[in-house]
Amino acid sequence: QVQLVESGGGLVQAGGSLRLSCAASGRTFSNYAMGWFRQAPGKEREFVAVVRWSGGFTYYADSVRGRFTISRDNAKNTVDLQMNSLKPEDTAVYYCATDISPLMAGSGWSRWRPRYWGQGTQVTVSS
Repeated sequence: QVQLVESGGGLVQAGGSLRLSCAASGRTFSNYAMGWFRQAPGKEREFVAVVRWSGGFTYYADSVRGRFTISRDNAKNTVDLQMNSLKPEDTAVYYCATDISPLMAGSGWSRWRPRYWGQGTQVTVSS
């Protein structure tokens, strides 16, 4: 059974940085993709970034491209999200999620709905 556990959320001032980590277990993930999503109060959950376990392909939402970096450590089965230049509008619960990597291109990743989700970690950016 796939299990995902996020860590690293917290409170930071605007312009600061945070690093989230997601530990994955329960299967071999070689043909999977791992994504980060977020949900702000009163808003729908939205795609943030994705990385393929094999090959390391990455893609980002326009709102975070250039500020956030997703990376994976295949040996440790962890995926990190380095978040720099944080803004108050980045405040949300952040979730990692995974599923078999679809044949997806570009903005299509924003419609990806993986089956397996972590419990989420709160990120709050104060102004």
